[in-house]
Amino acid sequence: MFDDFFVRAMIGGIGVALIAGPLGCIIIWRRLAYFGDTLSHSALLGVALALLLELNIMLAVFGISVAVSLLLMLLQRRANLSSDSLLGLLAHSALAISLVVLSFMSWIRVDLIGFLFGDILAITSRDLIIIWGGGGAVLILLMLIWRPLFAATVNMEIATAEGTRPDYINFIFMIVMAAVIAISMKIVGVLLITALLIIPAASARRFSTSPEQMAVLSAIIGVISICAGLMGSLEWDIPAGPSIVVAAVICFILSILPLKLSLRSSH
Repeated sequence: MFDDFFVRAMIGGIGVALIAGPLGCIIIWRRLAYFGDTLSHSALLGVALALLLELNIMLAVFGISVAVSLLLMLLQRRANLSSDSLLGLLAHSALAISLVVLSFMSWIRVDLIGFLFGDILAITSRDLIIIWGGGGAVLILLMLIWRPLFAATVNMEIATAEGTRPDYINFIFMIVMAAVIAISMKIVGVLLITALLIIPAASARRFSTSPEQMAVLSAIIGVISICAGLMGSLEWDIPAGPSIVVAAVICFILSILPLKLSLRSSH
């Protein structure tokens, strides 16, 4: 019924959605949307260095994302600036440096649009192994640190008093984020990764009564967004990455409609 490349895109997209769902919940609870944006911008620097040094792009993106995360932790302790200011500085610096590096590599033809907005239809069988293998490892790690991570999210002082070592947990969380950015880059691109992390989680928040329920619902909404976006892309011949994000936005709009209707009826 569907071509092989479309089936691979669907399987790969579902794998990324299952990872991004629970992680997006943590991002929303901690109000770290800008942090996700910073890592996604730094991903392009990883791409530029990978092309310059002939490295594996996914590993380079992961390495740069971890380096930016460590730099952020260092600057938070040394620099007399707010977290928002530091994140803005790192995000735009990484993006500017990557574009400068790419402009010097005139001998390499770079599909910048593909890196920015993703090329999910170009997923290979090898990519699927990386997505599902790496995604499985990320989910296992996230389950192991879920309780201390949630405790540190709710109250850092209480988490410290209980001996959960929040700094150590935050470092693991940043590594997990870097891994997801590297895995997700081919699906929706570096500019749309944050949307895939945040929008399904924001939609799930309306229907959840517990953190675990929100994580599961977020993953389900992400899967729906992937499937609907890909089907829309196939039907109307439009870019797949942005289509997935538009589908996620529609899910979010639908999630808030019952709330608006109930407010109207109460008046």
